[in-house]
Amino acid sequence: MADKLLTSRGAATRQRILDVATQEFAEHGIAGARIERIVAAARTNKAQLYGYFGSKEGLFDAIFFGSLERIMTVVPIDATDLADWAVRLYDEYLRRPDLIRLATWARLERRPTGHLVDDSDRVDDAKLRAIADAQAAGLVRPGDPFDLMAMVIAMSMAWSPVSNVYAASDQEPPELHEQRRALLRDSVQRVIKVPCPQVG
Repeated sequence: MADKLLTSRGAATRQRILDVATQEFAEHGIAGARIERIVAAARTNKAQLYGYFGSKEGLFDAIFFGSLERIMTVVPIDATDLADWAVRLYDEYLRRPDLIRLATWARLERRPTGHLVDDSDRVDDAKLRAIADAQAAGLVRPGDPFDLMAMVIAMSMAWSPVSNVYAASDQEPPELHEQRRALLRDSVQRVIKVPCPQVG
């Protein structure tokens, strides 16, 4: 059902479903999520949910692709300062750990290898072009732009819910987050630094 055909009440119901389902999928994954819990918490019914999204998988897709677009909008890349971009990603993961959990479930239950989404659904073209442009300007070390992007993102996720060492929380002391931001910023700067030419 297209958003433009929805009444304000219908749009509000659809948004409640998305909000509740985001938490349900983040906590339980695709297989473990229960439509019954979603419709009860969203104060709607299965017929309405399926009318909006078609299926449980369609609901997950709407949420998952929405989360990818949110990251791009809220944390746009600045390839001239990838260290700052990494820090801003760190902060977004603190604000919205559910978005990382959604991606983790997609990896576990759908695509254990390769890209997380089909090529037609990828949203990293602009990021890769920005990195390539920064490389051409001599601001970022040579290498495959995708690999550099993947490295910076992985570093920004070091304390995220996907960490097998420690998952940070926005409830921790601010000075602790500042220490991590400083370490992250310095580490990314070292990784992307243009190597000095060899002499001799």
